[in-house]
This record gives sequence, structure tokens and C-alpha cells, in this order.
Amino acid sequence: MEPAIRPPETVDTASIAAAVQRLGRNAGGYFGEVIHIEAVIQEQRQWAEAHGWHIQSISFAPGLSLPAFRRTVPQPQRRIYLSTGIHGDEPAGPLAVRELLKENVWPADADLWLCPCLNPTGFPRNTRESADRLDLNRDYRSLRSPEIRAHVAWLDQQPRFDLTLCLHEDWEAHGFYVYEVNADNAPSLAPKMVEAVRPFCPIDPSTLIDEREAKDGIIRPNLDPLLRLEWAEAFYLYVNKTRLSYTLEAPSDFPLPLRVAALVAATKAALHAS
Repeated sequence: MEPAIRPPETVDTASIAAAVQRLGRNAGGYFGEVIHIEAVIQEQRQWAEAHGWHIQSISFAPGLSLPAFRRTVPQPQRRIYLSTGIHGDEPAGPLAVRELLKENVWPADADLWLCPCLNPTGFPRNTRESADRLDLNRDYRSLRSPEIRAHVAWLDQQPRFDLTLCLHEDWEAHGFYVYEVNADNAPSLAPKMVEAVRPFCPIDPSTLIDEREAKDGIIRPNLDPLLRLEWAEAFYLYVNKTRLSYTLEAPSDFPLPLRVAALVAATKAALHAS
């Protein structure tokens, strides 16, 4: 395993474009860069506090908690939820959230809820699973893990959301892609996200991703809850909290700054879409 690194504070898109090539590290799993999650969460918190976010801690075990941030505006027209860090071998998401909090360019008409790291015990081990060896992003139906029980209890106290965004990585991906859950066939935000990412990162050209049909980096999965024995966070949100949800997937076998830039660009495109 490589020593933990911290990407530069700013992203040079020209350098990224010149370096767009697979690293070839991920044979059978993620073997790329790692981060010190406690330091990243502390920086997320510092930028959130500096820009007026309300800070919460969702306790899930003695001495352990999930950070949760809330931003409100005087006359909100939308409610938006964002999350990341549910897999401990996906460092780009927490780093992207740190950059978004630092930039502080949020839609003026939206109240925001943000969970910037849902698996704090997985990152020190650089594993997809939590310290209890559970894939937290398959636990939103069974609720076996204390993290997800606590997160769901917190979500149940929040209002319904107009939009939810879950930031991820995929170590097998050939480029960026996005899942769209759009129950009411609202104008799709997915093409705008893909186009925003394109200058920074390849788009996955596959027609089958995770055994689901894909086109131009966009997957629109089946929405029948009865067909799913295990629920990801995005599916729980769809069933209980929203009609419009996107899961953003950066390709983990590319350089970390590129993945961070891709997630930042896609998130901003979704947040500021008219």
C-alpha cells in the first residue's frame, strides 16, 4: 500500500488532461492512493463552519459518529442532499466534498444536507467495508450495521428531498459514469454531469456496467423495490426520501486529482442545473 497522500489544493486541468491514462494498479480490487480520513473530515468541518453550515454528529457507537452538515437559505425553493465516503476504498468523494466546501459555490435557492463520510472506520483499513466487514452500501434494507441504523434514523428526521447526490468511485470502471433514478421522468441532469466531467476525465463507453445497460456513461436501473434483496443508500433514498437521485462514479484506476475533479464538476453541474 502506498503512503497516504493529499492532492494539491487546486486542480490544474491542463496537467490532468495530459495525464489521462489508467494507472494499472487495481487488479481484483482497489490498490490506489489512500487518505487520512480524520484529517480530511476535520478540514471538511473547518470549511463548513467557516461558511456558516450547521454541524451535527450522528453517534453510532461509543466514541464514534458520522458527521452531518446543514446549510439553509432564507427562501428555499429546493431541498438537496449529498453524501459520500460510504466505501473506505473510495477516497475521491470525501476530497471532492472538501473542495466543494472550500469553494463555497452553492445554489442560492436550496437548503442543503451533507453527510461527508458515512464509513469512517473503513478508510483507515482502505477497504470497501466497515471495520465490522460490512458493505454499508448494501445495508439500507437489512440495517445490520450500527452506522446505517444511525444514518437511517437521522434521515427519517429530515424532510423529503428534491434531489439527492451520492459520490462514489468504481475501481473497475473505464471512465466516469452516473446512475440516474428518475421516477417522474423529470428533465435529466445526467447528460449535464457527463458533459461537465468530460474535460477532466474519460467517460465510460461500456454498454454494460455492473451488469446493467449503459449508454454514454449513464445507467437507468430498474426501480422495483421487490427485485432488490439489498438496498444501496440511493435506493433507500428513492423509496423513502426523493423521486430524483444520482450516484456519481469516478474511475478509481485513474489519478486521484482527476477523480476528485470529476466528482466536483459533476456535482456542481447537478446543483446548478436550471
